[in-house]
Amino acid sequence: MNIHTSATPTPAPVLRVEGLSKHFQMHHLKRTLFAFEQIAFELGEGEFILLKGENGAGKSTLLRTLYRSYLPRAGHAYYHTKEGVIDLASAADVDVALLRRREIGFVTQFLNARPRVAAEELVAEPLRLAGTSHAEALAEARRWLAAFGVKPQLWPAYPSTFSGGEQQKVNLARALILPQRLLLLDEPTASLDRTARRALVERLTELKAAGVAMIGVFHHPEDVAGLIDREIHLETIRIADEADDVAE
Repeated sequence: MNIHTSATPTPAPVLRVEGLSKHFQMHHLKRTLFAFEQIAFELGEGEFILLKGENGAGKSTLLRTLYRSYLPRAGHAYYHTKEGVIDLASAADVDVALLRRREIGFVTQFLNARPRVAAEELVAEPLRLAGTSHAEALAEARRWLAAFGVKPQLWPAYPSTFSGGEQQKVNLARALILPQRLLLLDEPTASLDRTARRALVERLTELKAAGVAMIGVFHHPEDVAGLIDREIHLETIRIADEADDVAE
């Protein structure tokens, strides 16, 4: 009798990072601040990578570089879009903007609330832009606001008047209401209470099961311990002082 065993299928690739480096030139101090050097890793569908390291090691900078808020100094970040592979390190701004709307999400602890826009409308907006009717999008927005613990009386209010913690809940609801293929998470639990943190983990669990690839920095990494597939530890790099170089 022949027995056939099947290996665990390899997740479809989403992101391949090769030799990615970033530093900031501090001209007024005659110094170079090195954020990270020669970062390399691969990420597949449904995988979750946790970034670890001391403060200043470049964790948030790496996320912002992948999101293309920063341009890297060197290296590549090959992202597998629905249409093909694109290097986020050198892609045109118009292509990056399109990917942000359709495939790549960025979740931070800070909310950039527009004046005179209700919380429920702000959260519903990604769904409406994706073609969902206003009524359906609003109902889904309210569902997620409730899940994160935002009181119903605040839903039609302006988030600019909310406390920092309440603003963060609105931010999370907006960022996670529409699933993306790649999700970058920058300290999303920093100011959340236990109820909101639990709702966030439940939502991330759903997204992971649906194949969303995630890279995150967490103030409470124990919250997402059950989701982590791999960890990347970033080392703090010394600030090079040009004056010291001259002295040497």
